[in-house]
Amino acid sequence: MENRTSSSKGFLLGLLAGGAIGSIAALLYAPKSGKELRKDIGKKSREVAEETGHYVDSAKARASEIISDGRKKAENLIKEAKKKADSLTTGTEKLYTQGKEFITDETSRIRDAVRAGVDTFNDERKNK
Repeated sequence: MENRTSSSKGFLLGLLAGGAIGSIAALLYAPKSGKELRKDIGKKSREVAEETGHYVDSAKARASEIISDGRKKAENLIKEAKKKADSLTTGTEKLYTQGKEFITDETSRIRDAVRAGVDTFNDERKNK
């Protein structure tokens, strides 16, 4: 994108410079008196300066728009990233809680099964 912007700037600056040089050359080769020629050169100089000012103002406005758009896109990306991070955190906490409950339940079941086995073993041993 920067390459396209650079070439656009170069083209516009070349166009302005070419226009100014062409205008001055036309004035210099036109059959006019020195006073009229200086007046025409001054007029063309002011026109070129005014056009350049418009170009600079337009470029500033466009740069401002690009910066504003970039800022908005960055803010949206940050918001989305925060949402996804929150979602992942919530999901991880839920998974952790479910895993912890599962392990606690299974541990209790195994403990109860071992106790039942030990009790049965002890009862069988007493009955012999």
